[in-house]
Amino acid sequence: MKEIRLSNGVMMPQIGYGVFQVEPKECERCVADALKVGYKMIDTAQAYMNEEGVGEAIKKSGIKREDIFIVSKIWLTNYGYDRAKASIEESLRKLGTDYIDLMLLHQPFCDYYGAYRAMEEAYKAGKLKAIGVSNFPADRLIDLAANVEVKPMVNQVETHVFCQQIKAKQYMDELGCKIMAWGPLAEGRNNFFTHPILTEIGKKYNKSAAQIGLKYLLQRDVIIIPKSTHVERMEQNLDLFDFELSNDDMDAILKMDEGHSLIIGSHQDPEVAKWFMGLLH
Repeated sequence: MKEIRLSNGVMMPQIGYGVFQVEPKECERCVADALKVGYKMIDTAQAYMNEEGVGEAIKKSGIKREDIFIVSKIWLTNYGYDRAKASIEESLRKLGTDYIDLMLLHQPFCDYYGAYRAMEEAYKAGKLKAIGVSNFPADRLIDLAANVEVKPMVNQVETHVFCQQIKAKQYMDELGCKIMAWGPLAEGRNNFFTHPILTEIGKKYNKSAAQIGLKYLLQRDVIIIPKSTHVERMEQNLDLFDFELSNDDMDAILKMDEGHSLIIGSHQDPEVAKWFMGLLH
């Protein structure tokens, strides 16, 4: 399993298993399956309501805690210093662990400065091994990084072959912040799983369109967390390290980039901001 070195020296698996939209009752089974087939990183969040399922699966797996990389995220309603500090403790309790490997701020709205200060404090106390953000556009990431003591080490953003975050990644690279992809399979949009370009390239390597799309991100040093509730697809999403895409393949996939979100929209769009604010009431 390839690893990515974060700015503080922490080694993070480049591929993990995401549990977004996995029902709490189903989560423990899915995470247990993912760990059995070889995943070393699990990505969850307070808003997913399944941290406890992740914790139970890890506890029952028999795998040493230090051999599993746990990612979670603080939700908007827990922003502000005091609320975020309490929510970190609650996430630790639900996950059944003394530390979280990477904690992120989930959205770039509300009092994320106060929440980030709480993460910095927990980081210095050893409760969080690395900290970062999620869904932060480049301008907000630059602003935050310039005004905190511990710069964000990861920014998890929508990233897939149709939304490649080329320019945003350049700014992240300048800040020493690693890009982590949510939705690396584009949630199947734009006929992702049968797309002719991905399918044709896949024939050369005896790989599926999905595997080609994921491999493209890996070769661009993007951290990915593909999700599936089916064991055979979990295994397929891990089977990415026995081939390398050629420069021509990479160029062909680069041209698939549409340069915008397909799933949630821009966090700089006032209507998107209004939608998130509606979640607070």
